Amino acid sequence: MKTVEIKGIKRKEIGKKSSKKLRKEENVPCVIYGGKELVHFHAPEKGLKKLVFTPQVFLIKLSIDGKEYNAIIQDVQFHPVTDRIIHLDFKEISFDSEVIINLPVKLEGDASGVKDGGRLRLRRRKLKVKGLPEIFPDFLNIDISDMEIGDALKVGELKFDGLTLLDPHRSMVVAVASSRIAKGMEEVIFEEEEVAEAVEEGEEAETTDEATDKEDGSGDKTEEASKPEGDKKPEK
Repeated sequence: MKTVEIKGIKRKEIGKKSSKKLRKEENVPCVIYGGKELVHFHAPEKGLKKLVFTPQVFLIKLSIDGKEYNAIIQDVQFHPVTDRIIHLDFKEISFDSEVIINLPVKLEGDASGVKDGGRLRLRRRKLKVKGLPEIFPDFLNIDISDMEIGDALKVGELKFDGLTLLDPHRSMVVAVASSRIAKGMEEVIFEEEEVAEAVEEGEEAETTDEATDKEDGSGDKTEEASKPEGDKKPEK
């Protein structure tokens, strides 16, 4: 997986007024958490666009006032009208520990069923995986050359070296449907996935060490790594 370097400046003030001023100056309020400290900072919007508006996923080397962090994007918030990036969450990672991340799917080959008149249906463009950052590929390549009309691949049928797939195993990833039944097939798949995800999410519920709090309609939120009893969450 490719690594991108981003430089940021630690915020001296947090809160709505400060965030609004940063955005006006074409900067994006950001936060990084998951390590020993929580850091609020800002970075140029122009440089962050290449991380967000792309199907690819990157490992990120953050430099904040000269201090470096290895990170991944954890959450992005957009303006509801303009789609500008208004806030970014980064999660600090260690190359010695497994990380959970969503990686894009890339289909390889020409499905036999499509040549025979079938329609290809990609249901999941990204899959949630767990593994060491150093072995993350740019894409999860799936060979569909042998897929005939009526064939489908589910999460549980896929394997990638060194990676654990975390999406519900019964969820459909890609299928080749007959043109006549494609629409009906999509409805059936959607219903099956809803049931499968409801069951498996109950069995594999995850918890996170960080808490997020969305303060207002602007999309700002705060993160806290640890908070002494009685203290309020840090204001953005």
